[in-house]
Amino acid sequence: MIGFKLAGVLITLTAISSYINYRYVKLPKSIGITIITLFLSLFMIVGTKIGFNISGNVFIGVKFNDTFLHGMLSFLLFAGSLHVNVIELSRYKTLITYLATFSVIFSTLFIGYCLYVLTQIFCINLPFYYCFVFGALISPTDPIAVLGILKIIKAPKSLELKIAGEALFNDGMGIVLFFVALSLAYGKNTDLSLDTMVFYFFRQGVGGLILGLIIGYFSAILLRNVNDPEITIIFTLGLVSGGYYISHYIFEVSGPICMASAGLVISNMIKKGEMTEDTMIRLCSFWELLDEVLNAILFVLIGLEFIGIRFDIYTLLSVFVSIFIALFGRWLSILIPIYGLTYFRMLNFKLLNILTWCGLRGGVSIALALSIEGIYHDFLVSITYAVVIFSMMVQGMSISHVIKKYLRRKR
Repeated sequence: MIGFKLAGVLITLTAISSYINYRYVKLPKSIGITIITLFLSLFMIVGTKIGFNISGNVFIGVKFNDTFLHGMLSFLLFAGSLHVNVIELSRYKTLITYLATFSVIFSTLFIGYCLYVLTQIFCINLPFYYCFVFGALISPTDPIAVLGILKIIKAPKSLELKIAGEALFNDGMGIVLFFVALSLAYGKNTDLSLDTMVFYFFRQGVGGLILGLIIGYFSAILLRNVNDPEITIIFTLGLVSGGYYISHYIFEVSGPICMASAGLVISNMIKKGEMTEDTMIRLCSFWELLDEVLNAILFVLIGLEFIGIRFDIYTLLSVFVSIFIALFGRWLSILIPIYGLTYFRMLNFKLLNILTWCGLRGGVSIALALSIEGIYHDFLVSITYAVVIFSMMVQGMSISHVIKKYLRRKR
């Protein structure tokens, strides 16, 4: 009954927030819904302070990190990859590979070291490894908000593919880096050698990719000759649920990477089979609708998480500097691989700045931060939440203007 009550409240809040945003606020869904639920959270906090238990303790049972990491994320990545054209995406495979691997690793190390210096200056004394935990959780980008904006303003397909391709796979790399850094922070694997960590990365990342390709290939063989829309929908739902369980709990590889690669294979192969156009349209429409619903619920959860955030003066100071560090780390992590791929020729800084500004942080970062245990939990959650909110509110609301300005100059 508790689970049903929570689901009912979340879906109701999502519906109300979506309606208010559509009729009155008129912002991109991810941004508008988050703003509305953020104000709702503030209302609950103020009401609780003056003696009214407005929330009714209904959200105590919500474990955002488990709900998102081990539930919603695989469905979101599969739905996103199902709508990506593999052939067009392959044109940028080298750049996407660099952005989803090297850039995430570089960003993790850069942000982690800068945070360590910052906390020493502010006398917070956050342990060394915990700084890299923050670097790992804040480095992955969230494609959900920005892809919707790119479609609305009709951004170049090449730009959309680069952002989508990077975001589909850098979540998995960020999660792998996070759990390595967290293991070191907890002192469970202080003897981790370089070759052990490299093996772990390959096992999680490459292992997840290969398993996803295998699952997607055999699933697509079965699916492409099926012309019943209901069967294809049920089959793909079972594929994501079962595929994540097999990858995460049996083979112990990255579930998100597995589901993203499986979706890409299925999207490419079913178009070559005997599946009718009507069946394909209904299958894609279902996953597009599920994607929209899960995204809306996700941003409601992000807004509601503000209820448990606690700030002090040192945390506030750290927040402002952390926002700058996260942005600059993102800029540098893109500059190096792009500059290398152009063989040190003239670099398009306008495109570099757009890729940096479009790198929004979202649910993955908050979910990972909430999974941290110990005395540093509140501080890391606070600065993570602040960076995510800045990313969504400031960057998200100005992306349209930045890209339109870039497109005008190109003409």
